[in-house]
Amino acid sequence: MPNYKIQKRRLILVLLALMSALMLAFISTALSIYLYSSNINNKAEAAIVLGAAVWGEEPSPVFRERINHAINLYKNGDVSTIIFTGGVGDRNEPAEAIVGKNYAIAQRVKAANILIETQSRTTSQNLKNALKVGSDNQLTKFLIVSDPLHMKRAVLMARDLGMDAYPSPTPTTRYRSFHSQMEFLMRETYFYLVYLVLKI
Repeated sequence: MPNYKIQKRRLILVLLALMSALMLAFISTALSIYLYSSNINNKAEAAIVLGAAVWGEEPSPVFRERINHAINLYKNGDVSTIIFTGGVGDRNEPAEAIVGKNYAIAQRVKAANILIETQSRTTSQNLKNALKVGSDNQLTKFLIVSDPLHMKRAVLMARDLGMDAYPSPTPTTRYRSFHSQMEFLMRETYFYLVYLVLKI
């Protein structure tokens, strides 16, 4: 019986140590995502705008922030081309990329300087399809445009595809409240860690 109690206690200690290590890994990853801003490059050949929801014919507030940032990069001469990504969502709506293109044209971006892909539904697909579109148009250096908390995972995925890619987070975000930021951060941390595990 004493040996059983000792073994049980050791098992509990091992489990506690494992849970502590996992919690520490999660917290440190979340912090690195929150603070991520390294290697920001403000000039490239094209900006890849990662897709987000659309509301009817209009971009959602989150998507609009991304589009506006890409438009600013274009008008400032930091990129010469904008690549919009994103397909049709669950509802009968136009593709995210088409909504983004129409919005940008209305803001006086030349249609000739806009490329789109309308098949993707995930960040990974956004990047893979955008890379093909870019390669088909002899574009080799990219700025990835998305929300700040989305940047670290998106840029890692882009570079894993062999893309010469750099983060260009939106200077503003629709995730402004503490609750919405924490919810987004926890989700991003989970997906980032899952992506790292699947790579191994």
